[in-house]
Amino acid sequence: MWLFIILPVILILVSIELYYRFGRAGRLIRKIPGPKPQPLLGNVLSYFKKPEKLFVFQRHLHEHYGDINQIHFSLNIRMVNISNPQAIEKLLSGTENNYKEHPYTYLTNWLREGLLVSNGAKWFQRRKMLTKAFHFNILQKYFVTFKEEAEHFQKVLLEEVQKQRTNLLSLMSSATLRIMCETAMGSTHENMQSLMTKYFSSLDDVGDCFTQRLVAPWLHLEPIYQLTGLARRENNAVKHLHTLTNSVVKSRRNFLAEKNFNQFDNDAECDSKEKLAMLDLLLKNEKSGLIDHEGTIEEVDTFMFAGHDTTATAMTFMLMALANEPEIQDKIYEEISEIFGDSDRAVTTEDLNQMKYLECCIKESLRLYPSAPLIARYVQKETVLGGYTVPANTTCLIYIYDLHRRADLYPEPERFIPERFLPENCAKRHPFAYIPFSAGPRNCIGQKFAMMELKTVMCAILRKFRVEPVTKKSDLVFKTDIVLRTTHPIYVRFCARK
Repeated sequence: MWLFIILPVILILVSIELYYRFGRAGRLIRKIPGPKPQPLLGNVLSYFKKPEKLFVFQRHLHEHYGDINQIHFSLNIRMVNISNPQAIEKLLSGTENNYKEHPYTYLTNWLREGLLVSNGAKWFQRRKMLTKAFHFNILQKYFVTFKEEAEHFQKVLLEEVQKQRTNLLSLMSSATLRIMCETAMGSTHENMQSLMTKYFSSLDDVGDCFTQRLVAPWLHLEPIYQLTGLARRENNAVKHLHTLTNSVVKSRRNFLAEKNFNQFDNDAECDSKEKLAMLDLLLKNEKSGLIDHEGTIEEVDTFMFAGHDTTATAMTFMLMALANEPEIQDKIYEEISEIFGDSDRAVTTEDLNQMKYLECCIKESLRLYPSAPLIARYVQKETVLGGYTVPANTTCLIYIYDLHRRADLYPEPERFIPERFLPENCAKRHPFAYIPFSAGPRNCIGQKFAMMELKTVMCAILRKFRVEPVTKKSDLVFKTDIVLRTTHPIYVRFCARK
């Protein structure tokens, strides 16, 4: 009796293996270099690792199989890993391959169909709508908030001077989330600190659930995933994340109703003294019927996360790097001193434009420590990349972390050398050899916003404080996550300048 049950199961499994091995997609994927697969399972066993081990394994693929390699699981799950600038250009530069699927689908419980994860006509309409929020004149208004928050942050850092070490990520995250609440939402709350504390812990939970789901193919199926304790943990975290965004959206909606105005009505109003919020644009379009309430919420969730977490991560790694590079830190301070002299005046956008060396340092830090070390595109039809035919319905993982560490593009790639980004040194570099903000039609909509924020806050910090090393570069142990993370906190020591 058991034989009649087991034999059909074996025949079905063998048929599946033969289909995926010798079907066209299976034959094409096996022509791309990669680790040897197991029957039926593919490379799934290679992914059963802790997040820090998985990060090392992802580097191993690039080192051992080249800048275009592949792994595949059973059930037709294929991933091609790319760190080749020519192939990346083909994927990112047009609209043909800008579709997002795996692994972005695992964020939809939280971000739903916001700009980061949406596709097709919805993505295009939202992108067009939100682009106005980053117009040059609008950025000038956001700069007022950057400056005020940077000055507030200087006072926060005075409390850190007495300490032997400071946890950078928690400190920088609080600062950048405050900035996003002011610029994206238009206000902060009296109980903001308690909301932010829960927001950060929930963000960690979502990142952990994302990584655990990524490495377990059976959890890719939503009905199965929702039966697990991991899904319950994620759903609870998402509930807390939505609490903050719903709270600030409600607050801004009430504020605008009382004021009875909308600051995005025309360019002339950009000169008003009222603070500007990205949310105002969404609420204006909500009134016009171009977006509904749920659409407003999902875009606010997206901007709150992408706008604060990536910038906080960038500042954390940059301050750690500068603490361990005192000569470079001194050069930045010399540039700042040349601009301000002995004056204690506030920074202006014209001052930021003169900070060429600081800008080079920011770019070099983003090269070594890209906040988003990995992005993905879903190829819906056969595509030739680097001489290999990638089968349809394949996820292409673009490893920015490995691209930025290619020795042929960046000699001595592990060294922090800001001069790489002087105009004469990057003029001949492939345009897709450096993509910390992605590239092409789906590049980061807020990259100018982020660069202005980075320069304003970093100038404020280094103008008043010197950072000394606690965490060394050799101490960093990275782990796979939504953004670039380490297994242990990153510390520096802040010293007040005389």
